[in-house]
Amino acid sequence: MLQWKRRVYKSVCITFCLVIMLTVFQRGTSPGLLFTQSSMDSEELLSTMKRDTYPVPNGFWAAKTVEQVTTASVTDAYPTEWDVNSINCTANSNLTNLDWFKTMEPNFKQFLLYRHCRYFPMIINNPQKCSGDIELLIVVKSIITQHDRRDVIRKTWGKEKEVNGKKIRTVFLLGTAMKEEERANYQKLLEFENQIYGDILQWNFLDSFFNLTLKEVHFLKWMTIYCQHVRYVFKGDDDVFVSPSNIFDFLDDNSTPDLFVGDVLYKARPIRKKENKYYIPSSLYSKNLYPPYAGGGGFIMAGSLVKRLFKASETLDLYPIDDVFLGMCLEVIQVKPILHEGFKTFGIVKNKNSKMNKEPCFYRSMLVVHKLLPAELLQMWELVHSNLTCSRKINML
Repeated sequence: MLQWKRRVYKSVCITFCLVIMLTVFQRGTSPGLLFTQSSMDSEELLSTMKRDTYPVPNGFWAAKTVEQVTTASVTDAYPTEWDVNSINCTANSNLTNLDWFKTMEPNFKQFLLYRHCRYFPMIINNPQKCSGDIELLIVVKSIITQHDRRDVIRKTWGKEKEVNGKKIRTVFLLGTAMKEEERANYQKLLEFENQIYGDILQWNFLDSFFNLTLKEVHFLKWMTIYCQHVRYVFKGDDDVFVSPSNIFDFLDDNSTPDLFVGDVLYKARPIRKKENKYYIPSSLYSKNLYPPYAGGGGFIMAGSLVKRLFKASETLDLYPIDDVFLGMCLEVIQVKPILHEGFKTFGIVKNKNSKMNKEPCFYRSMLVVHKLLPAELLQMWELVHSNLTCSRKINML
């Protein structure tokens, strides 16, 4: 009788375990979340948060297998298509025994352990965006959940059109959702959005703050492969106001193969206060000054610079602040970014409560203004393009 009870008890336990396992896998729980803090150290947890990936369908609704292809080295002969289709990213454990590494904060440890993992597979690609001669390629950094921002940009300054025979094309740069519960559902919506507009470029890395530099190098490589006939590139955030007509007016008088213009910061110092979003420990960057760089809210560069910047990026370790990293690349190729007063990446004035930041007469004369929510952008766009009467014209070009 006792033996019979033991068999029943054992069967019930096994059945219960199977039900729990099936429930977990059906819900698509990531491997990192199957472990508790006690069974996984902090670096491993952080690496799951930053570099974890998930199977995303290349087609619209159906999943497809991904071929294993290694990353090509950078030479003068560039690949003809995106050549990274598998993920081979493990932590650089050699760092863990170094004294300076042990003093780092957890997020910087995580960044350094995986900094060598440079390129990731594409989930959504639209190489046809660069077909033919393009005068201005508008490149917008976005995240998967901000469809409303992309939608407003398509209706306003990112609208694809021709101006006096000059083509404007727009693409949005994305990684994958940071929150696991957002991934599958938002991914389907993004694929549907791409079916409609065909302007999404998405890679299989998480859209975290430190991964903005990944977004930078992925775009440089993508454009080097697919865009041979783009004259100028505007690259910026998805919460800015941009005037393409003012950009063209500026470019008509400032054509140069080394053009790189924006809201340039000269002699900027690394921030050493730990509570600041842009904090950098001295053990990661020991110099007192950054090279000149343009604020990432929006800048313009000549298309001919992209290949050179891509080559330069390959000679540098990734840096956790993307616009500073691009400044480092400019330093390598000995190109000096140009400061222009028409780029306001901190608003018209830095005082956020100032009425000047809401004045359409100022916007009408600017090239780029940061930062506006979707409803504010749409309203400002309509005001600037209405029968606006201003007391005086501000000449910024």
